[in-house]
Amino acid sequence: MKEFEDRFSELQADMISICMEYINERADKIYVYASCEGNIISSKFFYLMNNKYVKCNKVNDALEDGDEEYDVSPNRMLSVLNIINEDIEKIETLCKEYNKEMPTEMKLIYNAHSGNFKAEYNYDLAYTNDDMKTANHIADEWFEEVRSNNL
Repeated sequence: MKEFEDRFSELQADMISICMEYINERADKIYVYASCEGNIISSKFFYLMNNKYVKCNKVNDALEDGDEEYDVSPNRMLSVLNIINEDIEKIETLCKEYNKEMPTEMKLIYNAHSGNFKAEYNYDLAYTNDDMKTANHIADEWFEEVRSNNL
C-alpha cells in the first residue's frame, strides 16, 4: 500500500502531466489552480511560454514564427479540466481515507526546464464565504499576480 504522500504527489503530477500534454510539452512553466471548498471543485491552468504568461485558451498568442498551432477547442480544454477535477476529488477521498485536512486551494507550479515542482496549499476558505468571489475570480487573481510579478 502506498503512503499518503506518494499518492498525493502522484495525483498532483497527473494534473501537471495532462496540462503538459495539452500543449504538446512546449511550455516553460505550467501553473495549475485547484480548489475544493464545500461541494465546489474548480480548477484552471495557465502557462509561461516564450516569455509570455497565457491562459489555456490563449496559448496560440505565445507562439513564435513557424510554431505549430495548438488545439484550444472548448472540448479539449474541458477534458483537461475534467481530469484535473477528478484528481482533486481523488485527493479529497485520499485525505478522508488518511484523516488528513483537505487543502481548500492548491497552487501548483512546474518548471519544465529544471523539473522543479512547487506547491502552495491553503486551508482557509477563499470564496465560499464571500458574496462576490468565485473560484474563477481567485484563479484569475493568481494569474494576474504571477504575470505582474514577472513583468
